[in-house]
Amino acid sequence: MQPPSGPLTGIRLVELTGLGPAPYACMLLAELGADVIRVDRPGSGARLFSPEIDVLNRSRPSVAVDLKNPDGREVLLRLLDRADVLVEGNRPGVLERLGVGPDEALARNPRLVYARMTGWGQHGPLAARAGHDINYLGLTGALHAIGTADKPVVPLNIGADFGGGSMFLVVGILAARLERVGSGRGQVVDAAMVDGASSLVTMIYGMLGAGLWQDRRGTNLLDGGAPFYDTYACADGGHVAVGALEPRFYAALLEGTGLTGALPGGQYDVAQWPEHRRRFTEVFASRTRDEWVAAFAGTDACVTPVLGLLEAPVDPHLVARGTFVDLDGVTQPGPAPRFSRTPGAVRGGQRLPGADTREVLAEWGFADDEVEQLLAAGAVAEAPPEG
Repeated sequence: MQPPSGPLTGIRLVELTGLGPAPYACMLLAELGADVIRVDRPGSGARLFSPEIDVLNRSRPSVAVDLKNPDGREVLLRLLDRADVLVEGNRPGVLERLGVGPDEALARNPRLVYARMTGWGQHGPLAARAGHDINYLGLTGALHAIGTADKPVVPLNIGADFGGGSMFLVVGILAARLERVGSGRGQVVDAAMVDGASSLVTMIYGMLGAGLWQDRRGTNLLDGGAPFYDTYACADGGHVAVGALEPRFYAALLEGTGLTGALPGGQYDVAQWPEHRRRFTEVFASRTRDEWVAAFAGTDACVTPVLGLLEAPVDPHLVARGTFVDLDGVTQPGPAPRFSRTPGAVRGGQRLPGADTREVLAEWGFADDEVEQLLAAGAVAEAPPEG
């Protein structure tokens, strides 16, 4: 595992292993320089998921701790004594029942930022219920607004899990850590995906309140209702994305498609949108996707290809920026954002649960004989030898 590098170097973070949003947030923080250790459950197996999903566990070592063992709980609390941040994604009350909740942790380390990632939040009628991205989006109004006139369309799991979850968790951690500089005190961060997903559609609610948005899919400026903000099929079955919102970009779109002066009404003449869409559909279907990419190259018409997951990593722009990296045979996005003086970095591939137990505990103040005793008692564990 490469040493930390990036603007967060010097911050120590303990992550209780989980799924999706919390690991992604911790991956981002680790690759921006935070010293993150992942606390796994013993016996989690060689891989919880296929390697393509396990990449969320990259860039940080793993120590396996049995939190059902009293000695294991004490190990966690000792780690938290030396940590700046804890990240956990359990259902509300789980860690309290184990005796490692905020009260216990903050009593020992009042400077600790105790960051909690859940779907529904720490309180409310649904707090104890299971859920996934689609459920959180559904409750916020966001899912209702995404899709065709016929039905809502699932936007992968990026809206609530990673957009409303991971990103708001990172913001909460950094904000609490910054506040601690002045107060000297830690606090609990309640990052709920349902809250974050709601925040992401703030602008849409504002437009709705101003009468600029209809509560019906496929009728609005940004939901596929506008013919100049949509995707179109091409002759080869590929698609282009059209985002010509502003008048000068729209003019470039018309010029590139040969439709200048050929459409009835103006750009925002909603009554003429069905005819505009029909003509755009007809024109884009006359050439292949790559032919349209070439036709719009160097223009500000906001017409770009819809690339597949295998195509995106070799796109010239993304290659030039180094947006994707190859790690352990898997092509995957690299760290973001970029920094001029303190760049972040992928620090290594995903580690098996308990692969670094001895090293981590030694680095965090445990004596060698203590580690041996903890291993013998089953309070901590090591990954089985590979091969």
